[in-house]
Amino acid sequence: MTAIIPAAGKGTRFLPVTRVVPKEMLPIGSKPAIHCIVDEAIAAGADDLVVVISGEKEIIRRYFDGEPSLNGRIRFVLQKEQRGLGHAVLQAAEGIAGPVLILLGDALVTGPNPSREMVAVSRANGGASVIGLERVPKEKVGRYGIVAVERSQASLEAGGIARIVDLVEKPAPCSAPSDLAIAGRYLLDPGIFGLLATQSPGHGGEIQLTDAIRRLLATKPVYGYVYPGRRQDIGNPQGYLKALEAFDENGRS
Repeated sequence: MTAIIPAAGKGTRFLPVTRVVPKEMLPIGSKPAIHCIVDEAIAAGADDLVVVISGEKEIIRRYFDGEPSLNGRIRFVLQKEQRGLGHAVLQAAEGIAGPVLILLGDALVTGPNPSREMVAVSRANGGASVIGLERVPKEKVGRYGIVAVERSQASLEAGGIARIVDLVEKPAPCSAPSDLAIAGRYLLDPGIFGLLATQSPGHGGEIQLTDAIRRLLATKPVYGYVYPGRRQDIGNPQGYLKALEAFDENGRS
């Protein structure tokens, strides 16, 4: 299993500090946030890690160059232009043939290791793809990818699992299929790369990972897993402050 950590975003919601410090390098206790995410991926069973960065984020590469325990396990690829999450993930495709664990670089999740839980869900369902979910207020669904599930979405509680039947990127509240939002973690079949390579631009004129997963649904099962914990979005000051409260000095929740 290879873990991909997209970390090339501009961090505009956290200006002006992100002019000099990438949001992924903001401290969570004694570690930068992205180190907590790397720890999560390794604990979930990732054999190799690929971090997608922009030219302005070489500090991330320099930081991990000082971690001898990761020598030979982590590589960096450059996203030269910002064309969406799907495009960022596609930059990491070279040499990957097995399951793909994707952990967004600005999302920390409290509670049990969400990536490890998703790996367990996948194994229990024949190696199927799994997406981490959280419930969001109806008025905020337009900020996220939203899923529709096979069973009654109202009955899907924390720790619940259901097969996904549709996904839509940033829908209007009146047309959203549920309040179940994609929340920063994906475990996907490697076939996702072929779909991303042929994916047309979607919402915002970008290559959306959500749109490619929607096409994956046509041929392979994808399950949703509702986190028992809570996602902390460190891409904005409010979310970062909540993360500081939720994690200890060693970066553990």
